[in-house]
Amino acid sequence: MSPELELTISAAREAGALLRENYESDLNVDELKAHDIKLELDVKTQELITERILERFPDHAIYGEEGIGGNQESSSQWIVDPIDGTVNYFYGIPHFCVSIALREAGELKLGVIYDPMMDEMFAVDYDGPATRNGKTIQVSGRHELADAIAMIGFSKTKESMDAGLAKYREYAYRLRKTRMLGSAALAMAYIACGRLDAYIEEQISLWDIAAGQLLVERSGGFVQTQQSSTAEDKMSIVAHNGKLPLDEVL
Repeated sequence: MSPELELTISAAREAGALLRENYESDLNVDELKAHDIKLELDVKTQELITERILERFPDHAIYGEEGIGGNQESSSQWIVDPIDGTVNYFYGIPHFCVSIALREAGELKLGVIYDPMMDEMFAVDYDGPATRNGKTIQVSGRHELADAIAMIGFSKTKESMDAGLAKYREYAYRLRKTRMLGSAALAMAYIACGRLDAYIEEQISLWDIAAGQLLVERSGGFVQTQQSSTAEDKMSIVAHNGKLPLDEVL
């Protein structure tokens, strides 16, 4: 295990412990939107992760959902989502995670997705396979849409929801099942270990899927992103096991 991955796993576990401690407690809301919630705990969790990373690598950059930190001129950039699935967390639904990735010179190098409620640590290092709790994982072997289960995400604006509904209508009848789970990062981790076969969403942020993209690719899957048609600062994504006929969805 590289020193960077060792640090990432340690920071993710510490952040996860903080989330468990505060789960189903009285939570301070920083911002309440029509389709999203921002918690004070989001900020505190990212601050904890940022502190741990910059203690070890003070010249690195932090790019997170709750802001930036460190040296933004650095070619080493840590991409952080402190709580992916904040709405689930706020409502007491135990499906959320911590996501941390390292990108060097624009290329994803390692990543961790930690589910503190299931105590599942998905990790991928500079080299080698994707793992869950230290054991190698791989995508499913399903080739047919009729056999597949997919998550189709619906984002936070009317335009992105309309786009998501159009994709849902296109694929719902062709898939065995669809799911809307509320965490993009865990959807990617679930593709990497074969629980899900695909994930499609019109509008997503880098911090939601950075660690997951590397996990899916190292476990044999396929990830395609491009500029979202509904928001200039967002991406559209199709991720799957590399065997389903979904490459032309975007």
